[in-house]
Amino acid sequence: MYRSINDFLADWKYESEGTAKVFSVVTSETSKEKIHENVRSLQRLAWHLTQTITEMGTRAGLLEQDTLEHEPAPESIDALIEVYNNYSTLLSRAVHLKWTDSSLSEKVPMYGEAWEKGKILRVLASHQSHHRGQMTVIMRMLGLPVPGIYGPSKEEWVEMGMPAMD
Repeated sequence: MYRSINDFLADWKYESEGTAKVFSVVTSETSKEKIHENVRSLQRLAWHLTQTITEMGTRAGLLEQDTLEHEPAPESIDALIEVYNNYSTLLSRAVHLKWTDSSLSEKVPMYGEAWEKGKILRVLASHQSHHRGQMTVIMRMLGLPVPGIYGPSKEEWVEMGMPAMD
């Protein structure tokens, strides 16, 4: 759970940049490809992460309405990245303007429970990391390079002239 708005904002900035970095590797050829009937496509996962910003942001009282709830995913990955970046920034601004460090322990109705605002912020960041991880596995299976987020990826080690870690 977050206890500091600035800690969340710093993490959210880093995580959002990493998410956009992952999205940017997806190609038009691979965006809708399904590796298994029970696995979402890369486009669907990217759009789910984008829609979650407005869905959770609205439930938490940070955003006025869930403007993406019934919207289809943009056809191009570039358009999807733009929407993602815009709403990620909007969420950051709303947290900065509407919540304070002392308000992070206040509870808000979320999914039939009462969540502390600090927990909502943690879930937003963790949810993003979780699905971004799913995306990188799918990307590997589709032959796409995987960008490093918390350190170099296999491809980035090779680019640096170093052996990739096993």
